[in-house]
Amino acid sequence: MVMGEFTQETDLLVIGAGPGGYAAAFRAADLGLDVMMVDIAERPGGVCLHRGCIPSKTYLHLAELIHDARKAGSMGVNFDPPRLDLAAMRAWKGQVVDQLAQGLVTLTEKRGIQYIQGRAVFEDDRHARIKGRDALRVTFKNAVIAAGSHAIALPGADFGQGGRIMSSTGALNLTEIPETLLIVGGGYVGLELGMVYAALGSRITLVEVGDRLLPGVDVDLVAPLKKRLNDTFETLLFNSRVTRLDASERGVDIQIAGGDGAGSLAVDRVLVAIGRRPNTATLGLETAGVQLDEHGFIVVDDRRRTSIPHIYAIGDIVGGVMLAHKAMFEGKVAAEVIAGHPSAFDVQAIPAVVYTDPQIAWAGMTEEAARQQGLAVAIEKFPWKFSGRALTTGTPAGLTKMIIDAGTRRVVGVGITGRGAEALIAEGVLAIEMGALAEDVALSMHAHPTLSETEGETAEIFLGAATHILPKK
Repeated sequence: MVMGEFTQETDLLVIGAGPGGYAAAFRAADLGLDVMMVDIAERPGGVCLHRGCIPSKTYLHLAELIHDARKAGSMGVNFDPPRLDLAAMRAWKGQVVDQLAQGLVTLTEKRGIQYIQGRAVFEDDRHARIKGRDALRVTFKNAVIAAGSHAIALPGADFGQGGRIMSSTGALNLTEIPETLLIVGGGYVGLELGMVYAALGSRITLVEVGDRLLPGVDVDLVAPLKKRLNDTFETLLFNSRVTRLDASERGVDIQIAGGDGAGSLAVDRVLVAIGRRPNTATLGLETAGVQLDEHGFIVVDDRRRTSIPHIYAIGDIVGGVMLAHKAMFEGKVAAEVIAGHPSAFDVQAIPAVVYTDPQIAWAGMTEEAARQQGLAVAIEKFPWKFSGRALTTGTPAGLTKMIIDAGTRRVVGVGITGRGAEALIAEGVLAIEMGALAEDVALSMHAHPTLSETEGETAEIFLGAATHILPKK
């Protein structure tokens, strides 16, 4: 013990105050536990609120407004070209983040949770030291690790370099609109931010090491987005790899190898979006005896317990789907288990949303996964060109797709591409979790004209009873 050190006891130490961490802390406090939450940030919210999900969605909304204003001309409504005020846009983003962050502060205080700004490091499986505070040592009965993940940089090209090479965090600072921008990675982060910068006037080149956008996502769902990006981005390069990035005051010189894009390129800025790694290196996990897998993620069971039964882990740091809502769900499970409740992470459908335009959302099994597992499934699709509501909004390129177990007739997967897919996927999640049959979806009345009725009609196709599309022969 250090001279003058203060030791504090708590029922539950939560390390990390992102969506998973604060969900765990809030649920545990509601269940009567004494909770301490530690994070390096001044206020709760984590990367999602302060440097990820929420900031990106504010800018994506503005990008949609710009796109819709341009498209309105073909419908007889014309607007003057938009005048961009980057300072005002950053202020709007900051206002949204501040409102949500302050709400979390209030919820933390009202629940009686002690929030400490600092970095928690395990000394053993019952004690942690909080760095950044004056000699604070915590004795805990239980702990939840929710320390998240960080963006991966390209080898030999760290983020920064005068702001020329950006992670998603740097891109969301929106300090300027580069005339030319290279995006490395065809996943959802690169595509979302690429659409923001394209709407604001940047000429975008995207380099993807694979042969398609959004690897692992149903190709039918990606097709409408790919078509849109062919017009929105200047160049899409597949089967290509960035082998060199040289940043200077003038810009970034790039060397690309393989596939469609072999050669050199010069751009103003580069956004690297090639994935994320867990923040496990600085937590002192080895001193606590917490086991990691071969990729550096914490190993947990269905109750989110680590190899040390009273230490739990949730969110990005345990791997799998790296999504805020999955972390929140896990956080509640961990808190309930700690409080002695019968709870487990047992879900059939984790919804995922790509907030491009068109949006892509899916849950449950994909067609490709079903085929790989050799399952007998029926694949039904309803093109939005047959949807009255899609036509009225000028979004006929969408698609609703349903994966149905041919034997049991249960809905096992749903995918949607089109405006509003983020909300529409909820019906699919509920159907899968409830074990709904195609008949259950088809016979649940959907309002007309709405985009949600495309889900009902997709199920009706399976039954041979669709109204707005001819039955299969």
